[in-house]
Amino acid sequence: MDVFQNTNLGLISSNSSSLIQPIMQGFTSLFLFGGFAFQTILGLPGVRRDGAIVKRAVDDFISTEEPIALAQLLANIGSSGANAPGVSSGIVVASPSTDNPDYFYTWTRDAALVFRAIVDRFANSYDADLQTEIQNYIIAQAKLQTVSNPSGSLSDGTGLAEPKFNVDASAFTGSWGRPQRDGPALRAIALSGYAEWLLANGYNSTANDVVWPIIRNDLAYVTQYWNQTGFDLWEEVSGSSFFTIAASHRSLVEGSALAKSLGASTTDYDAVAPQILCFLQSFWSSSSGYALANINVNNGRSAKDANVLLSSIHNFDPALSCDAATFQPCSDRALSSHKVVVDSFRDIYTINSGIAAGSAVAVGRYPEDTYYNGNPWYLNTLAAAELLYDALYVWQTEGSITVTATSLPFFQDFSSGVAAGTYKSDSDTYTTLYNAVYGYADGFVDIVSKYVASNGSLAEQYSRDDGTPLSARDLTWSYASFLTAAARRAGVVPAGWAGAGSTATVVPSACAATSVAGSYSAATATAFPASQTPVTSSAPTSTFTRPTITVTSPGSSSTSNCATATSVAVTFNELKTTTYGQTVKVVGNVAALGNWDTSKAVALSASSYTSNNPLWKATITLPAGQAIQYKYIVVNTDGSITWESDPNRSYSVPKSCSTTSTKTDTWR
Repeated sequence: MDVFQNTNLGLISSNSSSLIQPIMQGFTSLFLFGGFAFQTILGLPGVRRDGAIVKRAVDDFISTEEPIALAQLLANIGSSGANAPGVSSGIVVASPSTDNPDYFYTWTRDAALVFRAIVDRFANSYDADLQTEIQNYIIAQAKLQTVSNPSGSLSDGTGLAEPKFNVDASAFTGSWGRPQRDGPALRAIALSGYAEWLLANGYNSTANDVVWPIIRNDLAYVTQYWNQTGFDLWEEVSGSSFFTIAASHRSLVEGSALAKSLGASTTDYDAVAPQILCFLQSFWSSSSGYALANINVNNGRSAKDANVLLSSIHNFDPALSCDAATFQPCSDRALSSHKVVVDSFRDIYTINSGIAAGSAVAVGRYPEDTYYNGNPWYLNTLAAAELLYDALYVWQTEGSITVTATSLPFFQDFSSGVAAGTYKSDSDTYTTLYNAVYGYADGFVDIVSKYVASNGSLAEQYSRDDGTPLSARDLTWSYASFLTAAARRAGVVPAGWAGAGSTATVVPSACAATSVAGSYSAATATAFPASQTPVTSSAPTSTFTRPTITVTSPGSSSTSNCATATSVAVTFNELKTTTYGQTVKVVGNVAALGNWDTSKAVALSASSYTSNNPLWKATITLPAGQAIQYKYIVVNTDGSITWESDPNRSYSVPKSCSTTSTKTDTWR
């Protein structure tokens, strides 16, 4: 697979076979929901608006929310995080909330998922500050592994399944649902991602001496205890959890590949991983068309649960295509489960009232949930979007969509006449399905934009009745979920975990409860070298790959594999009818736009102005990837200033091959 630095998912025009267009043309379906600019008018249940409007609303929301999400996520990490007073270095607090509910602890699961998002972001684009956070996290986890706790100790590995600790890295000794066996697997996955980056950049000794001993303990835990019951990710059901089993399988497959690179033994991992995958198949209910969240014990629930959506996105490997055994996001099993889980919330939340199948809705944990009255969660609504963005990425790169009898109900929500079969990217059916699913995915993000707090903060939940943020404020996992969903929408995907020529998807003909007793020891080398940066930090060696995009139009084709621009000439087009002597300017929160000082605002030219097209324009060079806020002003003949109405406009400068971009607005 060739490297392509910034592949953006987008809507397909009707005359394009495989190019993913950045601007929506001829969108064939209408989609639901209001974004920030449309809440007053379009926030009512059942009101529909064109998919192009949804896409623009989501574009604007992401450009505004992404820097907020990253800043707030980092604010919840000790010891320097603004929301983490007294928190040890490298420790992630689940939330700054200390009362009703008290989430001011660190969970092994949450921290691992958060840092996996950070590692993915770091490996895609080198960032020294993120690297420091990663190193602090690794040092903290080496310590936590040695802390004896109510689950046990490191000597036999049992202590690794302790779900949460105090923020000073001491044991939490209160009653809790323990053990929780997903933590070691998820931590191994997060740390493996950084170890792979170290190896790719030549820092083999750091990977082997500092990071690998921590991973090795967690992998030993998985090989020994994977087939024993424990509490699920919602900490409520003690049985066999789909999420835990899926994470356990991935951790051993990825750990085996890492061990091989380091010259360590892979025997135990290779023996156990196939049996975990075999057991994972037990969760699929072919008669019901969805993966069961829990088996053996499910506390009387239907087992319809966002657990399975989270499992698919956290085990996404673009190279595994639509593999059903590992429940890859574009697999028929994952898509069928997506429909069943999402549809289970359509009729139980007031804010979902009147919203038909095939349009996005707010998504909770499971329909029988009663925690805080059983509300939708931001991270689950975002997971519903991310799974679809993952699927779109694979369809884009492979140039086809396959519909099976299992996934047919999912696709029929978008095209009632579709039949089972494979549809190539030059077909009308492919275009219809791709565009509809893209709009569906954007709809979930649009819901989050509608119910996010006015300052951009993401809590744990939002009210099933009116969308008001509820429960723990500034949930770190919510911010990580936003960042990964936004990345997938932009076509930024993590490195695969299965490895070239891997047998990771091969299911044994008969399952066996194979386990191997582990050997555990404290990681002692926890100091990182002072400087470990790529030789060329502006273009780091990355383990992440993007496909080369083939542009096909009638009668021609071309392939692009280009360098990412560092600066972009952005043309601001503003439609504003003025009178003689007035001037339109643009002012914003960066130096190039005057830092909100109207005396330094950039004047727009009226050279293309006509009565029918009152266009004012100016071209300003900005750094690629920079997120800005701005407004237009009119300078009157007497020198007075007229501002357009609130809110501030937001824009993220594209980070792609192109050195030019255009932002077109109309005066408010």
